[in-house]
Amino acid sequence: MHAQAPVIDVALSMLTLVPGGMGGSETYARELTRQLATVDSVNATAYVPASAVGFSQGIAEEPIAVVRGGGSTAQRLRSVATASLFAPAIRARMRQASVVHFPFTVPVPRPARKQAFVQSLLDVQHLDLPQLFSRAELAYRRHFYEGAARRADAVITISDFAKTRMVELLDLPAEKIHVAHLAVDAEQYRANLGGRENFVLYPARGWQHKNHVRLIEAMRRVRDELPDLRLVLTGGGLDTLGDLPEWVERRGLVSADELKHLYRSAAALAFPSLYEGFGLPPLEAMASGCPVAASNAGSIPEVCGEAAVLFDPLDVESIADGILAAIAGRQQLSVAGLEQVRGFTWERCRDVHVDVYRSVS
Repeated sequence: MHAQAPVIDVALSMLTLVPGGMGGSETYARELTRQLATVDSVNATAYVPASAVGFSQGIAEEPIAVVRGGGSTAQRLRSVATASLFAPAIRARMRQASVVHFPFTVPVPRPARKQAFVQSLLDVQHLDLPQLFSRAELAYRRHFYEGAARRADAVITISDFAKTRMVELLDLPAEKIHVAHLAVDAEQYRANLGGRENFVLYPARGWQHKNHVRLIEAMRRVRDELPDLRLVLTGGGLDTLGDLPEWVERRGLVSADELKHLYRSAAALAFPSLYEGFGLPPLEAMASGCPVAASNAGSIPEVCGEAAVLFDPLDVESIADGILAAIAGRQQLSVAGLEQVRGFTWERCRDVHVDVYRSVS
């Protein structure tokens, strides 16, 4: 008879959370709370800013009323400063935890000395593509990302690519970094293996590394062969793209149900990102039966495997050829995508976290 594993008290400190503004990292953190609720040997409590009450799914949640949150660098620094100013009171509320985990990377407030410190560091894009960041943002990440990673007892990341870059660029010992691939709950998606509509979908915030400008230029060339094909963009911050051609639809932030409908309907997903620590949209598209044309950069090949057409995201012709090939190879790609998705589950992601908590507690 096996002895029951002792219960580990874990504090998920998420005081820099900005609901609706953090892309895939927000999906990751929410799913983590949902999954930890299923583990009897982990007693997890989420600590969130006042603006994020109700974010956690299934575990206890304690709002920190003095922390308000915000998406800009200045607002994040204000949140960090407030959490640091009230650190003794916040730490007192977390005192029962033997492990403090920071799913959103920034460790505020720092754990007490007796508590183990786990950091999620999803990528080191600011070191690989520093030209895309302001001086203030680079300074922020150097201090709160890099400095914290060196102090942490364990670092959790989301791809083998990201781990390799952390070892190379931060000189972290490989054994300190644990890979927990993100996932898609396939039961939440309904695959369409039949007819599709005349548009290409790209769900991504209007950040520079998402590479919208090259995608739009590539779509001009695709339309030389498929003149009725449109481009549908979803995500926040798309106003920064300026004026767009009439065949580009800028939908902005959409509901989860609307996005699922778009995945089921699109002729293909285009994913031309220059850099991803993981990249969830290709898996979400595959779970919906949508053929995928994706960048060969960062972790994307690791996520897509053989189930997508990969292209060079710096080459407009390559992007266009990839989209055309995905549309033409729809039937084979749809079947391969459904198989690829099965290799990524939130239960596996959860189990890595539980093993890390146990190893440092």
